[in-house]
Amino acid sequence: MKKFEYLKPTTLEEVFSLLEEHGEKAKLIAGGTDVVIMIKKKQLAPDYVISLNNVAGLDNIAETNGVLRIGSMVRHRALENSPLIREKYTALYDATSVLGSVQIRNIATIGGNICTSAPSADTAPPLLALDAQVVIKGGSGERVVPLTNFYLGAGKNVLAPGEVVTEFEAPKALLSAASAYYKLSRRAALDLPIIGVAVYLRLSKDHSCCEDARIALGVCAPIPIRALEAETLLKGSPADNETFERAGEAAAREAKPRDSVRGAEWYRRDMVRVLVPRMARRCVERIKSQCKE
Repeated sequence: MKKFEYLKPTTLEEVFSLLEEHGEKAKLIAGGTDVVIMIKKKQLAPDYVISLNNVAGLDNIAETNGVLRIGSMVRHRALENSPLIREKYTALYDATSVLGSVQIRNIATIGGNICTSAPSADTAPPLLALDAQVVIKGGSGERVVPLTNFYLGAGKNVLAPGEVVTEFEAPKALLSAASAYYKLSRRAALDLPIIGVAVYLRLSKDHSCCEDARIALGVCAPIPIRALEAETLLKGSPADNETFERAGEAAAREAKPRDSVRGAEWYRRDMVRVLVPRMARRCVERIKSQCKE
């Protein structure tokens, strides 16, 4: 493995200064579960590795002023163990509880999972379904980008040189809404998804109608995507099996999967058709359970 200098700044200002000083020779590292492997495989060859582990204020989970805020350095295990995430942002809990092993979840961060920009990132579909935004800071200031606009392609995103993702924001959970995520994989752990499907539903007071819906798909295109046609079909429609099956068909048409060693294109498309209605029904179950409490 190529030798590099490991830098440990304690503030974002130091991070920005180091990124400006070293430019393309530097690489940011969060948990390191992706970056270290890429360095070992010689896919990356930085002269300087800048760690975010000692930067204060990037590891908070909070619901304030009607917004869920998750710091980019929050570990997946912390999300899995958070009562707030487990009870109110269930798609994200579903994803983090099946991501890798416990050892990996203790190290890997949500910021790293998103910034790697892999179509197989487990946390991407839940965050898309939760309508998340990405807070980005750099030496010249701050900007907020919807996660739907963050990805440019496999392994590519909108981050400019010298910028750092500091936080993810999502609208506060509502009692009449719920979300769910399913990771389809060959093994129960330590495996990338064949596909990942996340669904968010908000129902009417009597639970008979879908008032809002978001559907996100992982490993169904070069980037994690929203199934917009399927979402439109759900909005204003009865919250029943027939509607959910139609949404599954629409999402399968929107998916753009490919053949790979983990799964064939036709199988991935068929599983979208199956899993979208299944996750929609799970959302309904969760909403009804919430309303009973």
